[in-house]
Amino acid sequence: MLITNVRPWGGEARDVEIAEGRITALHPHDPARPVTGDTETVAGRGRIALPSFSDVHCHLDSTRIGLPFRPHTGAPGVWGMTMNDRAHWREDAWSVAERATHTLGAMIARGTTRVRSYAQIDADCGLERFEGVLAAKEAHAGRCEVEIMAFPQAGLLREKGVPELIDQALASGAAVVGGIDPCTLDRDPVRHLDIVFGLAEKHGAPVDIHLHEPAHLGVFSVDLILERVRALGMAGQVTLSHAYDLGGVDEATTRRLIEEFAELDIAMATIAPAQTRALPLADLTAAGVRVGLGEDGQRDFWSPYGNGDMLDRTWQLAFTNRYRADELIEHAAAVATRGGASILHADLPRLASVADRPGMAVGDEADLLLVDGETVTSAVMDRGTDRTVLRRGRVVADGLELLG
Repeated sequence: MLITNVRPWGGEARDVEIAEGRITALHPHDPARPVTGDTETVAGRGRIALPSFSDVHCHLDSTRIGLPFRPHTGAPGVWGMTMNDRAHWREDAWSVAERATHTLGAMIARGTTRVRSYAQIDADCGLERFEGVLAAKEAHAGRCEVEIMAFPQAGLLREKGVPELIDQALASGAAVVGGIDPCTLDRDPVRHLDIVFGLAEKHGAPVDIHLHEPAHLGVFSVDLILERVRALGMAGQVTLSHAYDLGGVDEATTRRLIEEFAELDIAMATIAPAQTRALPLADLTAAGVRVGLGEDGQRDFWSPYGNGDMLDRTWQLAFTNRYRADELIEHAAAVATRGGASILHADLPRLASVADRPGMAVGDEADLLLVDGETVTSAVMDRGTDRTVLRRGRVVADGLELLG
C-alpha cells in the first residue's frame, strides 16, 4: 500500500509505504511518485496521520449507543449504580451482543483499532454479558484487536459463585482479571486481592483493578496491590483504572506512588474525569509510567456520556488537565493512541516525555488514522469527520463508515 500526501503527527507531507501490515518507508510527498500495478493507493489529501486510537477502558457490555435515550435513573455510588443497571439492562430491544457489536463498529469507524473492554460477571447475569462482548470481538476480528476483562462489577464477595464465574470466563476467552474497590465494595481487601491475584496466577493473565476509593483509602488499597506485585513478580502485569483521587493526599505520597509505579511498571487507565486530584499526567509520563485513555461507559444506564469517538475523549483529556499549549494537547493525543497501545502490549515503547510522538516510524504497525485538520491541536478541537482508518495496513473504515 502507498498512502500519498499525509502529514505524520501534523508534520511535513509524506508518502507512506506499507507492507505486511507495517510501515516500511516514509518519503517526502511527490505527486509524480510511480506506483506499481499491485500497490493499493490511499489518497491522504494533506490530512494528518496519527496512530489509531487505543480505548483501554470501556464497557461494551453496557453500551446503549444506537438506542433511544432514557432518563438517567442511577442512584449515587457504585453499588447503587450497579443495581440500577441490573434492574434495566434486559429491557432493550437489542441483545448485549447486538449492542456491543454496533458500538464497537462505531468506535472503529471513528479511529479506534485496539480495545480493552470490561465484561460484567455477577450472580445476576452469569456469563451472558461476557458472551455478548465475545460475540462483538469475533464480529470485528479483522478490524480491531479486542482484549476482554472478566470484571466483577458487583464485587467478588457480596454474592455467591462470582469467583468461579470469573474463573470460567478466563478459561473461555477472557484475557484479563478484573478487580474493584477492595475496601469500599467488598470490604475485605485482603481476600478480594487474594482471589484476583490467585486467578491471575492460575491463568497467567494480567490484572486490571477499578479503583474509585478516595485519597488515603485508595492509597491503602494501592499499597496492598503493590505488595502482591512484588511478592508474585508481576511487574508490568497490573493496570489501575480510574484511581482519580491518588494525587489528593500530599506531595510526598504523590511522588512516592509515581516512583513505585515506575519501579513496578504499574500502568494506569484514565477516562479523563472531572476530578482534579489524580496523579499528574505529565509527571507519570516523565517517570516512564504507561498511561492510556478510555471512554468508560457509553450512553448506558450509568451515564448519558460517551459516543464511541476517542478523538472526542482526547479533547476531554486535554480539557480536564487544563492543557492549552500545543505540545500538551498533542501529548493527550499520544496518550490516547500509543499510550494505550503500550498497556495492551507492554513490549511497545512507552511515552518518554510530553514531546514524544511515537507510532509513525518505519517498522511500526500500520494501525493508522487519517483525519482532517491544520494541526494535531486543531484536529482535537474540531474533531472532523474526514477520517480513514487502517488496521494492520488495511483500510477498515472511511468517512465514519465501516468497510469490508
